Amino acid sequence: MNDKIERQSTVPNWFWVAATGALLWEAFGCFMYVSQVTTDPATLPIDQRAMWEATPGWIVGAYAVAVWVGLIGALLLLMRRKLAEPLLLVSLIAVAVQFGGVLLVPEIRSVTPSDAYTFPIVIGIVCYSIYMLARLARRRGWLR
Repeated sequence: MNDKIERQSTVPNWFWVAATGALLWEAFGCFMYVSQVTTDPATLPIDQRAMWEATPGWIVGAYAVAVWVGLIGALLLLMRRKLAEPLLLVSLIAVAVQFGGVLLVPEIRSVTPSDAYTFPIVIGIVCYSIYMLARLARRRGWLR
């Protein structure tokens, strides 16, 4: 019993740095989401407007779930709460749905330049890493 309490209280410093980075990442994602959904498509360059108009609502919904659930999950991770892990998994799945939609919806695929696929891959890798951090923290007994 004391071993478990000891393990929970000895969280390494790198965890706090990583969890803070995860929170900042998710907060930036929320900022980008709000910026995107409040932008008037008429003010965008024609290529970006075409991508915006081709995007179905379910992709925008997946984007919302990814960033807002991810923000709550990252906050709970920083608070060392077990609920962080399943929430960050939901966020990761929403990221996969969102960017999978870009590949699956022909209207979006036809107006998306090939160099625009790099950033979604980076986002997916970072979100996966944040989820794996939460999973590791739970396994090591750092989450309550």
